[in-house]
Amino acid sequence: MSDHDHYFASFDDDFILPFKVGDHAIRGRVVRLGAQIDQILSRHPFNDAVKQLLGETAALTALMGSSLKFDGRFILQIQGDGPTSMLVSDYATGGKLRAMASVSNEIADESAFRELLGEKGHMGVTIDQGPDMERYQGVTPLEGDTLSGSAVAYFNQSEQIPTAVKLAVGRISIPGEADQWRAGGIMAQFVPGEGGDRDRGEAVLQAPEDRDAWERAEAFLQTTQNDELLDPNISAQTLLYRLFHEDGVRVFDPQPVNAVCSCNSGKISAVLARYSKSELADMVEDGFIRVTCEFCRTDYLFSNEGEPAPAQ
Repeated sequence: MSDHDHYFASFDDDFILPFKVGDHAIRGRVVRLGAQIDQILSRHPFNDAVKQLLGETAALTALMGSSLKFDGRFILQIQGDGPTSMLVSDYATGGKLRAMASVSNEIADESAFRELLGEKGHMGVTIDQGPDMERYQGVTPLEGDTLSGSAVAYFNQSEQIPTAVKLAVGRISIPGEADQWRAGGIMAQFVPGEGGDRDRGEAVLQAPEDRDAWERAEAFLQTTQNDELLDPNISAQTLLYRLFHEDGVRVFDPQPVNAVCSCNSGKISAVLARYSKSELADMVEDGFIRVTCEFCRTDYLFSNEGEPAPAQ
């Protein structure tokens, strides 16, 4: 991995690193998020428990969305019957990441996954390839007591791809600076072949050497500790070497991740144009219609006719 050391000098944080384990059909990605996830989470008024789950959702979205081989958008939506009724995150080509949550009740900071989302819910994935292409959508019940466990269940049920995932979110203290949110994750999958038809699920692991290789890689990945995913002093290359040095691991060019929202006044004006004059009048407060983006928390002001208001 020494060939990549110089290249990585400018990619210490906020990137996705693809990798391949040995000569096997085991591929994966590591995501390391620093300033960008801090920017996403700090915009929201939620308590630490919700922010931690929202950070995991964003990290998982980056891991899943970065596998797209075309220009488009990957959307992950999690819904439950608990006080955190919905989490949505999307990843667009080029590494544009954003995330939001809908919270209905007071939540204790130490609340666990099921206490936040409730006992019933589902995980939905949408892949938007653009206006001229049909959207792909997959939905599975929300299973397990962690988001990573629910992601594995999704792949088992919807994609039939052997998958292992670990996610971590936390805050680190920097002397003389405010605490900063960080997020990290690692995902590995057994995906034989490139394109075309292929066996999936258990069928791909019928060969004893394939099954042994996957079970070994999965077991190694599960030993990943939170600090290995969050500590800025532990590089992604170091983590991968710790996990997979017995089989060998090859890394590929990293992909940057940036906290970017796609909202703008034009899109909101188009939505407001669907309302009648009386409905628009009911939205006016203090002389303006105020619309706040649920992702980036940006406020937009409009006239009582739905036109963008002059900058204040």
